[in-house]
Amino acid sequence: MQKAMARCVSRGVVVAGLVLATTLLPAAARAATCQSGNFGDWLAAFKREAAAKGLSRSLGALDGLTYSSQVVALDRRQGVFRKSFEEFGIPRVNQRLAKARQKMQQHAATLSRIERQFGVPGSVVIAIWGLETDFGVNMGKQPALRALATLAYDCRRTAMFQAVLLDALRIVERGDLTPAQMRGAWAGELGQTQFLPSSYMKFAIDFDGDGRRDLIRSVPDVLASTANYLRGYGWTRGQGWDEGSANFEALKQWNRSSVYQKTIAYFAKSLAAR
Repeated sequence: MQKAMARCVSRGVVVAGLVLATTLLPAAARAATCQSGNFGDWLAAFKREAAAKGLSRSLGALDGLTYSSQVVALDRRQGVFRKSFEEFGIPRVNQRLAKARQKMQQHAATLSRIERQFGVPGSVVIAIWGLETDFGVNMGKQPALRALATLAYDCRRTAMFQAVLLDALRIVERGDLTPAQMRGAWAGELGQTQFLPSSYMKFAIDFDGDGRRDLIRSVPDVLASTANYLRGYGWTRGQGWDEGSANFEALKQWNRSSVYQKTIAYFAKSLAAR
């Protein structure tokens, strides 16, 4: 009995010591774990981690950010891809096909350069552009840094979105976009073909030669970066993209929804047929 009590006391001392040690840790050593404290405390911890990773000039972009319950609510109710291909895909393609053909003609020279460099046909790139934002018309108005910080604080996909938020800051540090320009979809996707910042960092291309990778305002950068993304995931030059092909596998990396993959393929085929 006394030995058991002694073990309990000993354990209590150890636990108390650990708690005390944790409270005495320097602020920079505390990790920005999901929902640790209030959002402001978490954001301060995240900024310290970002500074430790070498980010500096962009950290001010996080000042004053607030938690968005709207973003979390949208994250919880993604239902659009539960529709069938007939319900989701065919109407969207039919609505955009005429405009897509105009865009193919308007940007023919750029698309030809892109296919030579990346091996991805213009019909595929234009199909993605049309489906993602109706050719740049509907990019979203959500402040991307606020959305990403909210999702990084939330515990559902915190590790993923903490990494994406770091990459958003790197985009600012690199000079491609200002924080004010970083507005997009509710999950922090940016630009005319909706790149998450991690994909932006990895695949964005300065195709118009102005020294910046601008996927919001530069159509050449948008289209070339989209092709570069597909090439990065195994797109094979000169091959088709029917379901079961290697190139259809690349489309799967664009969006994990099977109905969306089929819609891209169908849209691109409809454009290539003419």
